[in-house]
Formats: sequence, C-alpha cells, structure tokens
Amino acid sequence: MAVDGIPEEVEHIASDIRDMRVRGAGRIARAGALALRISAEKYSGDSLEDFKRYMKSVADYIVRTRPTAVSLPNAVSYVISPLFRLNVAQSVEEAKKVVVERANSFIAYSERAVEAIAEIGSRLLHDGEVVLTHCNSQAVVSIISEAFRQGKRVKVIATETRPLFQGYITAKMLADKGVEVTIIPDSAVRSIIKDVDKVIVGADTVTANGAVVNKIGTSLIALIARERGADFYVATETYKFSPYTVWGEPVVIEERSPAEVLPGTLLAENPRLKVLNPSFDVTPSSLVTAIITEIGVIPPQASFLVLEEMYSREAVHDTVRGIEEDV
Repeated sequence: MAVDGIPEEVEHIASDIRDMRVRGAGRIARAGALALRISAEKYSGDSLEDFKRYMKSVADYIVRTRPTAVSLPNAVSYVISPLFRLNVAQSVEEAKKVVVERANSFIAYSERAVEAIAEIGSRLLHDGEVVLTHCNSQAVVSIISEAFRQGKRVKVIATETRPLFQGYITAKMLADKGVEVTIIPDSAVRSIIKDVDKVIVGADTVTANGAVVNKIGTSLIALIARERGADFYVATETYKFSPYTVWGEPVVIEERSPAEVLPGTLLAENPRLKVLNPSFDVTPSSLVTAIITEIGVIPPQASFLVLEEMYSREAVHDTVRGIEEDV
C-alpha cells in the first residue's frame, strides 16, 4: 500500500524495485536512499513529529518492495535513524537536511565501495584464468572489468540465471568491455566446472554466521565448486551484512510470481499445476572460500566481527528497534 502524499517519483522507484527493473542489491539500496531523499525534499508540512511519522511510513513502504535484500533496510535505516535520536533536529527544515545529507552520504559510500571491491578483488585473478559467475552483480562485474583493464586475459562463463535471465546482463556488460564471455544454461554448471578456476558471485545478504543469501542456484554452484576444488568467492559491500541475524531473525526468502516460470495461460488451463519460484537460496559459510568487501578479503566466519565493528550496541539498537520505539 502506498503512503498518502508520497511523491510520484518515489512511487516509480518503489515500482522499479518491486518489479526488478532495478536489479542488484547495491543498486536497490541506492534507489531506496534516493527515494527517501526525494520524499524529504518534497515534504511541505511544518510539524517535526508529522515529518518523522511520514518518513517512517515511506521507509516501511520502500523496504517492503524487496524483503530479502538486507541492503535496502540497512540503507533506509542509515538514512533516517538519526531522525529519531534526541536533539538531532529542532525543525522540519533541519530534519529534512539530515535526511538529504545521510542519503547523499550513503549513495556516495556505496559507489566508492564498489570501486574498492574492484581493486581488491582484481588481485585475486590471474592472467588466463576462467571465472564462473551467476546472476548480475555490480561488484563482480567491477572486479572482472578491473582485472581485464590491468591486462589480465580473464575469460568468463556466465549462467543465464533463470527465470529472469540476469546472467545476460552480466554477459553484455563484460562483453562490451572486451571480455570473452560464454553463456551457459544454469543446469550446465557441473558439466563445465572442470574448466573453471574461480567462482565469483555477489550477495543480497550476508548473515552473522557467514551464510550468503543470493540468487537461487548459488548454493548448488557452491556445492559443485567444492566438489571440483574451485575457489568460491562472494563479492559484496559490508552494508549487505545483516545485523538483524545477530538476534536470530531469519532472512525472508522472496517468493516471486509463478508467471515468471510458466505462462499464465498454461497455469490457468491446468489448475493442478503449481509453481514454486523462490528468488534466493542460502549458501552456508562452509562452502565460501572468502568474502571480498571494500574493507578487504575476509573469511565468512568473520562476518560477526564485521557487524560488531560496524554497529556499536547503540547503533544496532537504532537500526533494528529504535525507529519503531520512537515513532
């Protein structure tokens, strides 16, 4: 349900996230921050408490568009949580300024993080290696592109990534930069893994115990890589690490429309035919070689330490509970 008075541009952003016209957890997070900035800039009331309630409603609306990608609620919390601390703003105009500055700060950090991941991750790739990718990740594309820019003749095998074929996006992005790319059906991974040196995938969420939530099929690729003895890397920004999982809160796996898998007419004609279309799966930390982040290459078991460093007790309280308590 939309929020009363929400700007039309924000409605469009929410729709683009929900319908996957905006793809990739980083892009989704930046879009969420932009939506909050626009909402604050266009707010016209003069009650500070009303503004807080309005921004909380917009935040909830944006977060509901994609329940699995923790980058979105983390971005939203970063942008608006200061509003609910005492004395951060004494007027609506001051509060609006806080939101705009925090949104701009998050967007800038997110973009810099990808650049850092590209530089760090490219050091793991060597001339002539074959890299397998799955789905579409800006971080992964940036790593491979940077390695190629450095003169490393890296070749890529990209899964098509059903049912929405995000692998085609990855393939085109890399091919446009001159990288040699081969597209394969998802089910062909085990057949070609003998030719693969490294697997690099992105992440929608990293849990406190180092498990990785990513596009459906990722965990199967990780199992196949382990069988083959190929390194399995995850490239992701640290704001995709989930503080919510510290308290044991499960990651919600988004279930998308059956029409993405089968035409609606076929489903209508066969009432006993059912479709399961989970968008993500969970890869345990035991199958992950390392996580490539903007702060360095870390073992998945260190995910809790990253969260501990990122979120003090007070900050985590703001992120997870503070907004609901103060509004």
